[in-house]
Amino acid sequence: MSGPSSQRLSTGKWVACVATALVIIASLLSYGWYQGLVGNITTAQVDTDEWDRPTSVEGVMNILVIGSDVRSGENADYGAAEGARPDTMLIASINVDNGAATLVNLPRDLMVDLPGCEATEGYEGMSPQEGMISSVMTFGGVGCQWQVVEQVTGVHLDHFLMMDFVGFKDMVDSIGGVEMCIPEPVDDPKAHLVLDAGLQTLDGEDSLGFVRSRYAQGDGSDLSRIDRQQEFMGAMLREVLSSDVMTSPVTITRFLGAVTDSITTDEGLTVDTMADIAISMREVDLDRVQFVTVPNGAHPADENRIIMSDAAPALFEAINNGEDLGGDGDEDDGGPGESSVEPGDVSVEIANNTGIDGLALEIQAVLVQEGFVVTGTGNPDQRAPDATTVYHGPGDEAAAKLLADSLTNARTEEAEGLEQTLELVAGSDWEGFGGSSSGSDLSITDDLGGVTAEKQESAC
Repeated sequence: MSGPSSQRLSTGKWVACVATALVIIASLLSYGWYQGLVGNITTAQVDTDEWDRPTSVEGVMNILVIGSDVRSGENADYGAAEGARPDTMLIASINVDNGAATLVNLPRDLMVDLPGCEATEGYEGMSPQEGMISSVMTFGGVGCQWQVVEQVTGVHLDHFLMMDFVGFKDMVDSIGGVEMCIPEPVDDPKAHLVLDAGLQTLDGEDSLGFVRSRYAQGDGSDLSRIDRQQEFMGAMLREVLSSDVMTSPVTITRFLGAVTDSITTDEGLTVDTMADIAISMREVDLDRVQFVTVPNGAHPADENRIIMSDAAPALFEAINNGEDLGGDGDEDDGGPGESSVEPGDVSVEIANNTGIDGLALEIQAVLVQEGFVVTGTGNPDQRAPDATTVYHGPGDEAAAKLLADSLTNARTEEAEGLEQTLELVAGSDWEGFGGSSSGSDLSITDDLGGVTAEKQESAC
């Protein structure tokens, strides 16, 4: 019973109480949802200490993505085959600093020099030999596949992610399908695919058939099939990033549930890591998501196989250096990939954290000769990293990258309190000059025939 001394809550306080309760409930629900996602993921242990590895690059995450051709369990509907092998394999290189992503397909028919892999539980191992890059998982598991891709490409892989046929279907169905232009009717019994020509929304089953179909579309080659897979991945990304999907909690939950329920990863690729990637890519421009097939040519001894061409090493080196591989199209947008900055536009202070006497002055001499403006030298003050680092303020990413590219092993990092002037701190890992700036002219779209995730003109 209320009396004269009873205090009633004002409307504002009621709102505050309700809001607080909703936050608590939402937090509990989110925790349960998060734990559910964690419990969905299957992990596999890979001992990467078993081989000599390429050097990793700060700010770049490279993930080996495998579409598994396993035919057991629910996947048995797609034919009989022993073991698991990559039906699709690519390197997804994500630059978490500038929100760009490059996806490099490695064709199944690519012949390479394969290093040997030791026998492990469930796998017989293999001796060094020439063979198809996709063949090794059958003999040495995903750890052997990881090792082979690193040693063949020279790209440091941070993680791997593998998905089977059923998982792919469920992922597509969770977002209501993917709209695709089918230029001609398709009838491919091997891929379980029958499609009419025209613009249409493919469900999970038809999407799987579309990306697997080979002999009934194009010229029947694996390279032609990869082109269609890249087209599909771009369309799916546009669907996932559309407002209809991103503003629907139910759809997002279904999509993330389908993803986590159907993938196998290494133990380090956690939901937290995936969330960090998603956050870094949340405002990504579709023209900064690029797809390309490794540069290749016909195998001299077998017309049904291909080999990497002379352009492949430059692509892999650029990826492993974290270079921006956008074409001319993003030079005028003022974004992180802008390449119009000249050395004369860049002011830099140099700090020596190596213990080598006089190194800052030596660096100054070289940078001045290259056209940079050096405003001072000395010992580290606020920042003293072991790794050679170019610090920059907001908006000076392009200038920092230009300077870092002139060095052998420098990374870039944004720091508070810097305005217009960069700070180069030579760390204990200092290796001098001669960086990868010459390789930064390589363009996925202009030089290598790649495409972006932006919607392309179609026959529909």
